[in-house]
Amino acid sequence: MGRHVPAPSHYELHPQLAADTHPLASLALCDLRLMDDANYPWLVLVPRIAGARELVDLDAGQRHQLTDEIDHVARALRRAVQPFKLNVAALGNLVPQLHVHVIARFEDDPAWPAPVWGRVAARPYTPDALVSRIRQLDDALRA
Repeated sequence: MGRHVPAPSHYELHPQLAADTHPLASLALCDLRLMDDANYPWLVLVPRIAGARELVDLDAGQRHQLTDEIDHVARALRRAVQPFKLNVAALGNLVPQLHVHVIARFEDDPAWPAPVWGRVAARPYTPDALVSRIRQLDDALRA
């Protein structure tokens, strides 16, 4: 029988998300982070809800707020980079903390047309490219 692990009593960002992403913005419900992979403009929303693993762990108001924030972020990403397609996913198989990926996809990106996971090695942003991408996304989020 599986061992029950109690939910944390306060929100903490999972260490793997902290290692793989850069902070971008604090929204009403979520921390918005930029995945450190310059292969794709890739955002991650992490609801600041202690112990949340699944969408069903959020109450109705939180789920609606998350949907609104996904919409806001996806529209900003589309304004910023004009992708061919936006991928939105909440998998959490490796990182159990609830988080939602919003990924801009292009027909010439390294994984097209397959999902981005496990296709090519992540290409970390250079310091200059990171600053440029964060400025671009920050402007789009405020538009």
